[in-house]
Amino acid sequence: MKKTEGYPQPFGASRRGRSVNLAVCVPKDVSCELLLYKKGESEPDQVIEMPAEEGIGEVRFLALEDLDETQYEYNYRIDGTVCLDPYVREIAGHKMFGTGWELNRHQTRGRFPQRGYDWEGDQRPQIPVQDVIAYSLHVRGFTMHSSSRVKHKGTFLGVREKLPYLKELGINQIQCMPVYEFQEDMGSYRNYWGYGTGYYFAPKAAYAAFDDAQTELKDLVKACHKAEIEVVLEMPFTEKILPQTALECLRFYLLEYHVDGFVVNPYNVPWDSLNADPILKGAKIFKKEEGFQNSMRRFLKGDEGMVREVIRQLCRRTREDGCCNYITSHTGFTLCDLVSYDGKHNEANGERNQDGPDYNYSWNCGTEGPSRKRSVMTLRKNQMKNAFLLLLLSQGTPCILAGDEFGNTLFVKSASGYLNVFEAFVGNGIFSYKPGQKNSQKLLDCYVCIQLTELNLTLERAVF
Repeated sequence: MKKTEGYPQPFGASRRGRSVNLAVCVPKDVSCELLLYKKGESEPDQVIEMPAEEGIGEVRFLALEDLDETQYEYNYRIDGTVCLDPYVREIAGHKMFGTGWELNRHQTRGRFPQRGYDWEGDQRPQIPVQDVIAYSLHVRGFTMHSSSRVKHKGTFLGVREKLPYLKELGINQIQCMPVYEFQEDMGSYRNYWGYGTGYYFAPKAAYAAFDDAQTELKDLVKACHKAEIEVVLEMPFTEKILPQTALECLRFYLLEYHVDGFVVNPYNVPWDSLNADPILKGAKIFKKEEGFQNSMRRFLKGDEGMVREVIRQLCRRTREDGCCNYITSHTGFTLCDLVSYDGKHNEANGERNQDGPDYNYSWNCGTEGPSRKRSVMTLRKNQMKNAFLLLLLSQGTPCILAGDEFGNTLFVKSASGYLNVFEAFVGNGIFSYKPGQKNSQKLLDCYVCIQLTELNLTLERAVF
């Protein structure tokens, strides 16, 4: 292995013939070193300087010829601080969900890109947007509970094991909450969902059943495509993201991981530029806005003067504005909670009940929280049916929150108050499939609504 002249693009680590090229943004007046580790060793095996005079602008770069990337991992040391590559493709040393990152102790570092992957002739389903029935899920939470009955709980492989369930339900697109590397341990609370800053190019190691997150995410996408299910990734970049980085990231996942589309925050990325990009033209790019959600929630709880707005929202088409329809999402209440609580109960999350929206346009149907009153239970069941019908018979692409089909709840009432189950069990993301007659009926109700959608595609306003 020897250092040779490299290239300033692309950023990150990439293979060029016999060499691995590395490029990173660093201010001119700051020192930069490449740290190379042999796998399994706790200290750098080699430290290679990347002086400013060998760079261009604020980009430092070099190439390593004849590097066996399967035996090495890397970090940068910038201005004396050990840093991960912002464009790193996979992270080693952070496998356990909920633990902190040990960069300065050299325990967390980057892996080099894979040499190749056998896609076996993979083809994207290319489902017309008006025919999509989407399902929003958290990779860990979706199968972490024992009731999921999967072998590889809380992982990409676990989601693969549940594909027959999704097919039976009638789902043809999954929208995955962030699958990139993010830090869960935020001191006073845990970032369970993954929204916020992260290493956007690296699939999360904690979501891998074994030791290869890149391969396991690709295996999931390939299996979904074989089952005629699309894979859409939520990429909620923060306001600090550079437009160029956001565009490069979406292109990367489209080309490297064969995903079918993305959900982005239109306030943080250049929406028009993404839709105009020639590489992304074949991808589905969605945004989530609360107009449909809030209108349907207010209508369900009986607010006055909502009919005209509800009709307008029901007639919106996703292919025109990119908005997918949802009544519940990871932020705020599940569908069961929407008809069971007037107020949120997130006291156990460590944020003084300040996380999540303060007003959810919810109605508890007469009793706050769990109830055994037949009249309350019947009303709640009917309200959930109404919500599914509004969502699934609207003109836009519907997106169901995972667990709503059988009445999943985020809250558990105890003697000391309410516990948010995603935090109460040390971040295990309890998502219970709740087997039993009552919940089987809720599942059937959702299934029937989806079948109605598929049988009534003529309601889609294609010509009027």
